[in-house]
Amino acid sequence: MITLTEENYIKAIYHLGKQGVNNVSTNTVAKEMETKASSVTDMIKKLSEKGYADYKKYKGVSLTSKGRSVAIGIIRKHRLWEVFLVDKLNFSWDEIHEVAEQLEHIKSDKLIKQLDAFLDFPTHDPHGDPIPDATGYMTSIDKILLSQAPVGDTFICVGVQDSSSEFLKYLDKNKIALGTAFKILYKEPFDNSVTILVNNKELIISNMIANNLFVKKS
Repeated sequence: MITLTEENYIKAIYHLGKQGVNNVSTNTVAKEMETKASSVTDMIKKLSEKGYADYKKYKGVSLTSKGRSVAIGIIRKHRLWEVFLVDKLNFSWDEIHEVAEQLEHIKSDKLIKQLDAFLDFPTHDPHGDPIPDATGYMTSIDKILLSQAPVGDTFICVGVQDSSSEFLKYLDKNKIALGTAFKILYKEPFDNSVTILVNNKELIISNMIANNLFVKKS
């Protein structure tokens, strides 16, 4: 039986290693997991012995196909629970991540299958991230960061790179949500801030915000 801690490591390696394919250093994993590199090495060796990871000393760790399958299953559960919390229990999108972090470790396949059906098989979570289906397939969106979008065009918000409560509260305060349309008016060369027209108001977006907001052309 895979443990909760092992699942968390697998998910971290998956995200850090571009779906678990690229090698990730133990120091990078340690930083993500907020623990010592020696502890990471011990865990990675366990994951390797169980067939979830491929670890080579001095080269880092990646996931095997078995490990990627586990990671996708955890992500599927996490994002389905986020939809449930927002759509059925009226949580706001800045409240759901930590709760879903706990719920994602539930092992019942039947529960997740029925949850998916109950929610009418959603394809994206409240942050705009794709939800893997029962086979592991994820739909993709043709999206770019706001910082990369050209001046003069109109875009729609389709996701966030930073799902922290602080960032989502900032977006709520400025009435920016998934589906919100805005026009890019100006980019400041000095600090790369972006002026947009949103909800009939001009708003200056910092470069940090622009680098964490995904958009697609309207």
